[in-house]
Amino acid sequence: MARRAVGGGATRTRVQLAALVVAGVFLLLGVLGFVPGITTGYGDMTFAGHHSGARLLGLFQVSVLHNLLHLGFAVAGLALARRVAGARLYLIAGGALYLGLWIYGLAVGEESGANFIPLNDADNWLHLGLGLGMLLLGLLLSARAGGSDGRLDRPFDRP
Repeated sequence: MARRAVGGGATRTRVQLAALVVAGVFLLLGVLGFVPGITTGYGDMTFAGHHSGARLLGLFQVSVLHNLLHLGFAVAGLALARRVAGARLYLIAGGALYLGLWIYGLAVGEESGANFIPLNDADNWLHLGLGLGMLLLGLLLSARAGGSDGRLDRPFDRP
């Protein structure tokens, strides 16, 4: 398993680094969702629901709840990335979760009361990309050749 040294002699695998990068992106998105100017229609942001007029980067519909979910998902990723199995879990389960969110967004429609997060078309297609990307990262980086014994790493076989 390829490892990269970090401060203090500790090393991280590629799957851990990928999980950290993904978590960092979600942290950035969660924070930027609360920044007027980067989030257009900031004054029209609601706590939840499809009536929120706020758009991250003028494109992705957000609400306070949506931003808090990004921040919570980031914190989970930062915590889980400390261990190989946790990083795999974060990427694979998170990817599956985002694929489910994509299907949910398509099914409920933008004006539905069930669209409580809220989600628009841009969010839906981003969720498809995130879901596929996270799943692929988790699966492909978990299947890389192991250490000097030549074993293949299997998901969830080591802490």
